[in-house]
Amino acid sequence: MKVIYNCYGSAHSSVLAAGIHVGLLPEDRVPTFGEITALPHYDQTETEEIGTIYYFGEDELGSQVYILGMKSSPKVVKRAIFSMLEEFDIDRTELVLVDSLPYVNNMTRIGGFLSRGLGLVKIGRPLTVYGLQKSYSRFVNLVQGVKKRLGYIY
Repeated sequence: MKVIYNCYGSAHSSVLAAGIHVGLLPEDRVPTFGEITALPHYDQTETEEIGTIYYFGEDELGSQVYILGMKSSPKVVKRAIFSMLEEFDIDRTELVLVDSLPYVNNMTRIGGFLSRGLGLVKIGRPLTVYGLQKSYSRFVNLVQGVKKRLGYIY
């Protein structure tokens, strides 16, 4: 099974969700600033990289986890992915697309814009982390829901 966590730019919410999914972040407590910023790709994706699928790791049952930024066109990107699977005769049930953007609060949005959009990393990155910490339980619930959907026991 392949799981792709997607968001606007594959720099914050998809990275956080993927980090929880593969066990790089805890499910039983809010991670520290350092734990979040140490995640691969965290607050690093450049605008020209949006739309690139990045392998993030493997979970405890062997599902491969990826991240993907879809900018403002998630419907178009999803349609392209699923039509490509169909064209190459790949079973679409082997792929789970998970939108992590709805779990982001305004603090993370503002921080992401400042950091990735304006290049004000020193101001924006701490705001993204703070925002994600404040909504962390929602991300844990998201990941647990995905794992339940995949047939994991929860």
